[in-house]
Amino acid sequence: MSVSASQGLDTEGFILTVAQVPVQAEYQSVLADACSLLSQQTLGLDGLYVYGSVARGDATPGQSDLDLTLVLREPQTPQVAEQLERVRRELERRHPHVTKVDFDIGERAQVMAVENRNLWGFWLKHQCRCIWGNDLCVHFERFRPCREIALALNGDVYSVLNSYICAIGQTVIEADRLRLQREASRKLIRATQILRSEAATMWPQTLEEHVAMFLQSHPAMVTQVAFFLFEARNPGAAGDQFCARLQVFVEWLVSQQRETLLRT
Repeated sequence: MSVSASQGLDTEGFILTVAQVPVQAEYQSVLADACSLLSQQTLGLDGLYVYGSVARGDATPGQSDLDLTLVLREPQTPQVAEQLERVRRELERRHPHVTKVDFDIGERAQVMAVENRNLWGFWLKHQCRCIWGNDLCVHFERFRPCREIALALNGDVYSVLNSYICAIGQTVIEADRLRLQREASRKLIRATQILRSEAATMWPQTLEEHVAMFLQSHPAMVTQVAFFLFEARNPGAAGDQFCARLQVFVEWLVSQQRETLLRT
């Protein structure tokens, strides 16, 4: 691997896009089902995209989620939201080797709005593969690394992580709690990019690369972030211990971001 590729960039300095690799055999049927169920006219779907490990072709049956981005032609109504949730649950029921099916939902006008370029434009161009309908990524140029993208992608980090803390505290089934701890850890590690330096040129792809980049500027946090990297791979901490450590890290992240913004 070249130096530029190891930094998450192509040879021209643009952030890598998802390679158009063949879909793994284990996931062909669930993607076909998703296209069939979600293309019903009543749902008003403009385009369907896959992202994450299934999009990259490195998913593990029984361990990996199926992550889908849905772009609707119009804002979703309560009725459509209910229908989409039924489809999501049906996909999970039909394909038990998929640990969880996640929908990220937006509508076309929101996706194409200029002010959402660093969020939706980057997301579709660099993180997703269109598997049905209109491929809106063709409307966006490739992106170079910048903190604005990291901030746009993680604008919800505090509310999301606090929601995880609440959910973990209320979950009684251990397998569900450990899954939530894994998800929260992955979200937290990726969100550390909001502290990236303006001078940073790399764009981390893996969790380990996110941690390495974070520790370049915050080496004193090695013990704290190592805990969450372990939980992201092999969750096993007690729920109360996990939530306490997550709360402390979130508060630290808030204070550091505030200081960073004051310096710029």
